[in-house]
Amino acid sequence: MENTTGLRESKKLRTRRQLAATALELFLENGFDAVSVADVAAAAQVSKPTLFRYFPSKEDLVLDRFADHQDEAARIVRDRDPGRSPVRAVHEHFLAALAERDPITGLCDHPNVLAFEGLLYSTASLESRLAHYAAREVELLAGTLEAESVAPLTARLAALHLVTVRHELGRENYLRIAAGQSADEAYGAAVADADLAFGMLAEGLDRSLPIPSA
Repeated sequence: MENTTGLRESKKLRTRRQLAATALELFLENGFDAVSVADVAAAAQVSKPTLFRYFPSKEDLVLDRFADHQDEAARIVRDRDPGRSPVRAVHEHFLAALAERDPITGLCDHPNVLAFEGLLYSTASLESRLAHYAAREVELLAGTLEAESVAPLTARLAALHLVTVRHELGRENYLRIAAGQSADEAYGAAVADADLAFGMLAEGLDRSLPIPSA
């Protein structure tokens, strides 16, 4: 029974990835607004009801990859080392991701990543739907902070600040790359911006959030 369940889940995951890959290829080639859900379903050789079982909206076909990162900030804070504040933990993680040119930081000049981000930041409905994913990030991070006895309002405000900074730094880094800089050329400014942004947060939040002892 367990083997059957595992095979079923693997098939669902493959189908999900195939649908997302097919949709992204069509959107990049023809433009997001010019491609319908029916077009994606036909190209992937599935029915529209089947497609909607995997993706609630057309926008989710593009943004599904963000689902894997929704718990990232919460996980970073939850698993941080003793002596580190939540702001420092998220800051250090972001700097490490910049050094690795992780696409989630916006500091990545791979053509496929640039094409995806160009589609995202030029399509109003995608940016609007992205707010749904960001809201889930905030919810998960706030829950993690509340589990450390942070008051609910303080936890939510802190989570909003941390998630927003991560997103805005990513957008700024993408704009540098889109303007013609390479990831290597933009790296120094990206680090400086991260240090500035998280430093601003630390000045306020470190007085309100817990720092675990060893």
